[in-house]
Amino acid sequence: MKIVFDLDGTICFSGKPLSEKMIQALDLLVNEGHEIIFASARPIRDLLPVIPEQMHYYPMVGGNGAFVGRGGEILSTVHFDKAIADSLLQLIKEFEAAYLIDSKWDYAYTGAQDHPIRRNVDPEQRAHHRHVAELDEIVKIVILHSLDQQRLLGELQQQPIVINMHGAEDIIDISPVGVDKWAGLQALGLRSHEFIAFGNDANDMSMFQHAQRSVCVGNHPELAGMATEQVVNDEERVVDKIRHLFYEHLVVE
Repeated sequence: MKIVFDLDGTICFSGKPLSEKMIQALDLLVNEGHEIIFASARPIRDLLPVIPEQMHYYPMVGGNGAFVGRGGEILSTVHFDKAIADSLLQLIKEFEAAYLIDSKWDYAYTGAQDHPIRRNVDPEQRAHHRHVAELDEIVKIVILHSLDQQRLLGELQQQPIVINMHGAEDIIDISPVGVDKWAGLQALGLRSHEFIAFGNDANDMSMFQHAQRSVCVGNHPELAGMATEQVVNDEERVVDKIRHLFYEHLVVE
């Protein structure tokens, strides 16, 4: 069985790498012959530092579906076409928005250095921090704050883009049309109802819709309503749920 895990807030907490207990629980599944896939809002560059090196070769979806990787390589990305990218950059300028903008590997960042997101951006210095004009393509945009976040959101909703809002953080996560985690999983060859999904936020809804079984971590109301199971947002409880999958042999091909 294929088992898809979101990272932040699902199996990875407070931006820290996977704990030893979590790694052991995942290894238990792998050693039984099941396939683990990571599906995160993080670009693959920032996904790698929170998982152990032996898992860098696992299939993974980054940027909510904009990045697809396997075997330690990025297989594909989906980026904004130039006209849409230019419109978004104009809105960012108009609303004096602080942002994180990702290309295939490098990034542009204008937010505060103590912003929680900044801690998760390229901590191992695998990429280059560039001016946005130097990025060869734009794959993903995160608006951290602006002069008027609600008005900016209204303007963005008129654009042909995908918008995800993350919990109570008031950040706006923007991807090209057609990008979501399910699209990324399809690019890896997954089919509906052949996998189990773990997630915690609105950006996990597309993969929950197609999962055979789904586990919501925490209290996101919409996601919980779609899930077949729910656990509290606590690492020990999540580890117990993963081990439960193994010990009850509920994930048999």
